Amino acid sequence: MSNEVYALALKSTLQEIQNVCPEVSNSFIFKDGKMLAKDENTPEKTVNSTINAFETITERAENIGGLEAITIQSAEGKINIATINDFHLTTVSSKEADEKYVNTLTRVLIPIVIKLVEKIQPASTDDEALTTVEPEPVEDDITEEVVDEITDETEDSNDEPTEEPEEETAPSEPDEELEQIEQEQTKLDEELEQTETEVNDEPLLPEPPVTQLIVENLGGLLVPSDTVRIDQEVIAQWNELYSDNKISEVEVEALNGKTTRCKFKQIKKSKDAGKGIIKMPEKIQLTLETASGELVTVKPVVEEQK
Repeated sequence: MSNEVYALALKSTLQEIQNVCPEVSNSFIFKDGKMLAKDENTPEKTVNSTINAFETITERAENIGGLEAITIQSAEGKINIATINDFHLTTVSSKEADEKYVNTLTRVLIPIVIKLVEKIQPASTDDEALTTVEPEPVEDDITEEVVDEITDETEDSNDEPTEEPEEETAPSEPDEELEQIEQEQTKLDEELEQTETEVNDEPLLPEPPVTQLIVENLGGLLVPSDTVRIDQEVIAQWNELYSDNKISEVEVEALNGKTTRCKFKQIKKSKDAGKGIIKMPEKIQLTLETASGELVTVKPVVEEQK
């Protein structure tokens, strides 16, 4: 199959990816150093420069076992070149793009389109023209014999009309392939819809902020050994950041890398407010192998609201 067939199918696919995910500004596909398809926004000169750079890097990467993907990250966005079924897909996306969503789209959509194209006719992406196979003389003789037999049968049946063989045959192979393509497309639409639903349903919670505090001893008869006390201002920032999501524990990490999860309450005495301290029972200090006066980092453990 010529590259034009792949180009038509893959170009439509690239446009559909940009329609679903507008954060992808440019995209194109190449194979064996030649461009197969690109979107309308990407200049051909840019495509050729990217292909040349990719080929150069690939040659140098042979010593380490080959190259499967390249990612270039900047402050404005990201350029990613990924290998999918021997095809190389290049996408340029902004920093607002959901990387998981983009990867899901490309790794589901592109292979299915390639598979559908190859089912219609075996693929051949070489530039050489397809060789025309000349029928052998024996096949011509057989054809003539079949025609003679049909003619004889027609002459013998004067009153009975002869039906055309083509009318009695089952649906042609192209019709079956078209039906199969429609089924595959329906399946693809369902997978894309499910993917979009899963991505949209995921709560986009910000990363827990890490606060650095100084350890102070916390003791007393009624003081629980599994609870630390933290400045009210820090707790207020957590509540404002995570709204209705429940925060009942914190994760504390000492400078030596030791970590523990424990309950927390706010510091009661107003004189200790705003000093950047964490009051910690002796049991937790022993777990972290830390002591009064040393620094620890604290971040909230957020329970997502369902």
